[in-house]
Amino acid sequence: MLFVVFGLPSAASAATPYTVTPVNGTLKAYNISAVYVAGVSSGGYLATQLHVAYSGRIKGAGIFAAGPYYCAQNNASQALNACGDDIWSDQLPTLEADASLWSGYGWVDPIGNLSGDPVYVFHGNSDTTVKKSVNDDLVKFYQHFGASVQYDSATSAGHAWVTPYGTGACTVTASPFLNDCGIDPQQAMLGKLLGSVGARNTGPLTGSLIKFDQSTFATNGWAPGLSMGNSGFAYVPSACAAGQACKLLVALHGCAQGYDAVGTAFVDRANLNQYADTNRLVVLYPQATASGVNPYGCWDWWGYLGYTSYPIHGGPQLETIMNMVRRLDG
Repeated sequence: MLFVVFGLPSAASAATPYTVTPVNGTLKAYNISAVYVAGVSSGGYLATQLHVAYSGRIKGAGIFAAGPYYCAQNNASQALNACGDDIWSDQLPTLEADASLWSGYGWVDPIGNLSGDPVYVFHGNSDTTVKKSVNDDLVKFYQHFGASVQYDSATSAGHAWVTPYGTGACTVTASPFLNDCGIDPQQAMLGKLLGSVGARNTGPLTGSLIKFDQSTFATNGWAPGLSMGNSGFAYVPSACAAGQACKLLVALHGCAQGYDAVGTAFVDRANLNQYADTNRLVVLYPQATASGVNPYGCWDWWGYLGYTSYPIHGGPQLETIMNMVRRLDG
């Protein structure tokens, strides 16, 4: 994931979610009332980048197994050491100062937008890939700017997106990084972000899963050139397709967890489509992919594409995803 750690697959018996077959299509505008973002590991880092950079539009974040904004500071070694093992002197004041400074420059949206925003943070006690102190710093970063943070750090999860439909045992760190801990963090996360959340649909899904061309939205016109897959996905509940007011959640997988690596495992098993059906929630699943500079298909949260703008307005992956958001948001 963040730093891919391969292990033996778990023998756990996973609950089987209802799924829908992807249909080729394009992203359309819906009646979107608010936008949120969630992610795990490298996707968690990118989720925080999206939230900070575009806080005028993104109103909250759910982060699994990741640290504070600009943690890597455009340095791969720091990404590995400081943002995983936490081998650093206290850099949090520097990261907070950078965010404030860039807000003043207009490189990110006004940092005051984060005040009062709902944020859900998850860390598993068996996660040795991103240590708890790194997640702690994420919580402190958000609290520094006045966000309302709910922190779940009592579960023995490994480095993974924890879901009732996980195929791995709770404590493992192994592909496809979807672990079952006997809990439902998505209920807690969405309850925090949305204010309240209805019970998930445990029966057949009623919406559509749209498979779309990501290059349509890429800042360079070619998604693979940004280490993004050819295809992305969006789950659209029938109520949203019919024009009812809906919210939008951008869901970001971790390293070695995208479509080109594990197919639709994250899309199908993240336990988001089930809640989307009963809570009028469109879910956008952008996809990263492996490339020469990014062999494990991580999101660019340390600058591997060579752009120092990666965590601010105009960052190639950020702007590409925001182009998708803008289309869906009309």
